[in-house]
Amino acid sequence: MSEQRFGEFVAVRRHGYVAELVLDRPKAMNAVSSEMARSIAAACDALGADRDARVTVVTSSNERAFCVGADLKERNSFTDAELVRQRPTARAAYTGVLELPMPTIAAVHGFALGGGFELALSCDVIVADRTAVVGLPEVSVGVIPGGGGTQLLPRRVGAARAAELIFSARRLEAAEARELGLVDELVEAGQDRAAALALADRMAANSPVGLRAAKRALRLGHGLDLRAGLEVEDAAWRSVAFSGDRAEGVAAFNEKRKPEWPGE
Repeated sequence: MSEQRFGEFVAVRRHGYVAELVLDRPKAMNAVSSEMARSIAAACDALGADRDARVTVVTSSNERAFCVGADLKERNSFTDAELVRQRPTARAAYTGVLELPMPTIAAVHGFALGGGFELALSCDVIVADRTAVVGLPEVSVGVIPGGGGTQLLPRRVGAARAAELIFSARRLEAAEARELGLVDELVEAGQDRAAALALADRMAANSPVGLRAAKRALRLGHGLDLRAGLEVEDAAWRSVAFSGDRAEGVAAFNEKRKPEWPGE
């Protein structure tokens, strides 16, 4: 396993074809400061350019929290002008995770609140353990979810359910979060990282070209009418139909062997 640091608070570890993006500000329960936001964005830029990273798992080095959201102590010190200047920095962290081209999995335990839950929502799949507590409490401190929450949560749970959760600012424990679809897989306490990495390994055994194209079709087609969505799917299909991965996949199937993906 190799590790690359992005500033003081973010690391990327490589497990073969799986990349692990580690939120590593444990003393602050991974509260996202401006410095940490810049590091998340930089790590995502590097991962996006890494053709060997087939799946990314977002994890936490803090035992009690995935991420408690924005660093409100830092925010409290900002002037209005500083808050405006900081906004693109914060947005870049969330969109960095959201726009990663490969499948992404969040491994959530403990608190995942506000911007912390938005980082998880920016992933394709959320694996949570039974200690997880999730929610978007921003209206309780006079703001709104600004890391994608007002757009990503209704795409998961529907407009009315998202409205109830955002307007009430309530926190949900793991079982209810799973029941309502805020998380996708629920595992025993302390097993979220292992379960997410195991799922990532299963995904990473598949064609990297296929994985990225399938994610592109899923993301771009969501919300379109069926006819337009099928055109998005067709464009994604055409991008892989004549790829080396497609040729290798068909050959390996017919030869009853494990494919060796060229990744192109």
